[in-house]
Amino acid sequence: MPTMSGAKILVESLKREKVKVIFGIPGGAILPVHDELLDSGIRHILARHEQAAAHMADGYARASGKVGVCMATSGPGSTNLVTGIATAHMDSSPIVAITGQVAKPFIGRDAFQETDIIGITANIVKYNHQIRSPKEIPSTIRFAFWLALNGRRGPVLIDFPRDVQTEVVDIPPSEFMEDVKLPFEKEPYEKFSEEKIREAVKLLVKAEKPVILAGGGVIGAEACQEVLTLAETLKIPIATTLMGKGCIREDHPLALGMIGIHGTPYANRMIREADVILAIGCRFSDRSISIGGRIDEKAIIIHVDIDAAELGKNVKAQLPILGDLKAVLMFMLKEVKSRSINNQGKISEWISYMKKLKGEFKIEEDRENKGYLKPPKLMKELRKILPEKSIVTTEVGQNQMWTAIYFKVYHPRTFISSGGLGTMGFGFPAALGAKIAKPDVPVVDVAGDGSFLMNERELATSIEEKIPVTVIILDNRVLGMVAQWQRALYNRRYSNVFLGKSPDFVKLAEAYGAIGIRVESYDEFRKAVKDSLKSDVTTVIDVPVSYEEDVKPIIFPQGLIRQD
Repeated sequence: MPTMSGAKILVESLKREKVKVIFGIPGGAILPVHDELLDSGIRHILARHEQAAAHMADGYARASGKVGVCMATSGPGSTNLVTGIATAHMDSSPIVAITGQVAKPFIGRDAFQETDIIGITANIVKYNHQIRSPKEIPSTIRFAFWLALNGRRGPVLIDFPRDVQTEVVDIPPSEFMEDVKLPFEKEPYEKFSEEKIREAVKLLVKAEKPVILAGGGVIGAEACQEVLTLAETLKIPIATTLMGKGCIREDHPLALGMIGIHGTPYANRMIREADVILAIGCRFSDRSISIGGRIDEKAIIIHVDIDAAELGKNVKAQLPILGDLKAVLMFMLKEVKSRSINNQGKISEWISYMKKLKGEFKIEEDRENKGYLKPPKLMKELRKILPEKSIVTTEVGQNQMWTAIYFKVYHPRTFISSGGLGTMGFGFPAALGAKIAKPDVPVVDVAGDGSFLMNERELATSIEEKIPVTVIILDNRVLGMVAQWQRALYNRRYSNVFLGKSPDFVKLAEAYGAIGIRVESYDEFRKAVKDSLKSDVTTVIDVPVSYEEDVKPIIFPQGLIRQD
């Protein structure tokens, strides 16, 4: 019987899960694993900060639909992963984080670089576990990857004491075969109530003003086509949440766009006036329904989700349906085809109303500001330049909302943004992870200057690891969304938002070995983007934007009162 160290068993277990790349930074408590990685064939991307490594794994997962893997040492290495893990948790992104830990005899003794990462991450992971014996490793890793991908997707953390990494044990080859059993039986995610689905179909075929609200769960479940087929069959308009952006082509006749605080006026209006809402894979967050798309009290809500905790959590649904979204929708389509649809006259009126609203409600854009370029126009120009399946990531703030509103997305997994946690610094490392997942696809990060500065050091990663992406910095030298709220709610009393003139982003990019370009016209912008797509190194495009430029539309959240 062969003998292996715990570190070797871990690496072999990762290979069994077909892991091709890991994002991370080594340290003393995880060194045995890094030694084994040298001969493994698994690529390790050396990030410059562990938070960025987690975002890279997240971007990889969102772009590919596979599990992203990140790894860090104990103590500060593991705690630096926390924001990235929380980001993945809020947006249901499947990542597996592996952390080194001090040796078992030192746990609980405040040893050098010891941190209780299990306790710290308990509320932001689907599951975490500290390995106590090398023989646990194969089944633990198998379960971690299965759990990250099944049910509501999300992060899993495995903590790995150093002495377990170096311990050598006898282990049979069968431990690495495909049929390794999970620690316990799989949950029956595929089961659902057929009776409830039939009831939902009855409501939908009779509805006069139905709307489908598609969230990020639709993309995670690979159920975009089923949603589209249902919508086209019943002629139901589709609105999306921020995380659902891309589940339907945004130039489709039934597409309403995004709801919520910065949603399209017609999406918010139709959600508010709908008589039946089929909500699929969304959580009715405070930035969507409770702000922009307040629902008619008489509306019937059918809420389909794989996570029982989301059903009724924020908005009461008259018909909650628990189950795998793809399976539920496939059964729903089967039921629709077996029924007569008797609401087509009223539906035609509803569709005509949608077209009328789209024609009437134009998103207001500020007048031209001399010397500055306009983000809405920049996003429209970017859409014209990029191939349809290009991936666009965003940072968080005004840049995120300008992209969400004005950049039309045509395919799932081509718009990647931090929704639930709203993590500044997410977009650039996520772009690097997405590029590793899809090396033949152009990847562009739309950034604000404040957000980009939080992880600009990853320019070094992009150059050294040869991961060319394009970064478009909407450079207004201010924390833009905070400044916008201060304009609106605090009588323009700006507090701690101005970033000053430092740095020069062109010189910063060049210092790392990237290409830096400052543009001052739309023609220069178009040329810079086109040139960046041909470059074999990362390009940073610095675009001047007025600090007084607002994101429009905006609907103020309940409880926030305009201070004027």
